[in-house]
Amino acid sequence: MRWMSRTAVNALLAVSALYTLLPLTWLLFASTKSLSDLYATPGFAFGEFNLFANVEAVAREGGGVFFRWYLNSLLYAGVGAAVSSLITVACGYAFDKYQWLGKEKLFGAVLLGVLVPTTATAVPLYLLASKIGLVNTFWSVFVPTLVHPFGVYLARVLSAGYVPREVLEAARSDGAGEIRTFASVAMPMLLPAYVTIFLFQFTAIWNNFFLPLVMLNDQNLYPLSLGLFAWEKQGHAFPEFHSLVITGSLLSVVPLLVVFLLLQRFWKAGMTAGSVK
Repeated sequence: MRWMSRTAVNALLAVSALYTLLPLTWLLFASTKSLSDLYATPGFAFGEFNLFANVEAVAREGGGVFFRWYLNSLLYAGVGAAVSSLITVACGYAFDKYQWLGKEKLFGAVLLGVLVPTTATAVPLYLLASKIGLVNTFWSVFVPTLVHPFGVYLARVLSAGYVPREVLEAARSDGAGEIRTFASVAMPMLLPAYVTIFLFQFTAIWNNFFLPLVMLNDQNLYPLSLGLFAWEKQGHAFPEFHSLVITGSLLSVVPLLVVFLLLQRFWKAGMTAGSVK
């Protein structure tokens, strides 16, 4: 029975891995093909190798606007995730280590935010941004990404697992204030938690589509997701845009892979913190 259960688990993992990797594999094959080979050859077969020409076409289109979108996405996702994760970790630490009136009720309200889909908040956010004149600006997309309710919950759990109260009391006894205690004592212990939340938030912001769609009209402010969508719409009239979208999609995966590979050891530590408390 044990070998049967092990086989079943391994088979399930293999199917899950195949389901995850199949679209990426197709994208890799398709991005190396010319436009004619894209339609004339099977999906999982190489045609004439045309990857570098495709990348060059992406770079030329619109005067290099693709790389402007790339930079925008890096700013939205990189800076946004870094700042959001710091705010989130500080909030989770405060919920875990401090006591104040109505704390659990406020934390319950934060958890309610986890249940609200981000698409449901796009229109209210647009109306608020319109009132203060932020529509079609960098800030209209950047500021909402700083709020991460699930990250606050996760930070509270990881703070309980990583930061002993005795260490904080020792720092306070040595004369450290609350800000210095958090920055110098708690934050180094919470680095795996910070990186874990950063990875979640970076991925979510990088793939964010609906909020930029609602907020932005200026193509120079588009993230990659919205820019590639704009190209895809033109593909109905100009088929060459299909090849541009496919190659651009492949290039858009690179930052996600790099970030996960560089930070995976911190992410693994953060995800297993609760089990070794």
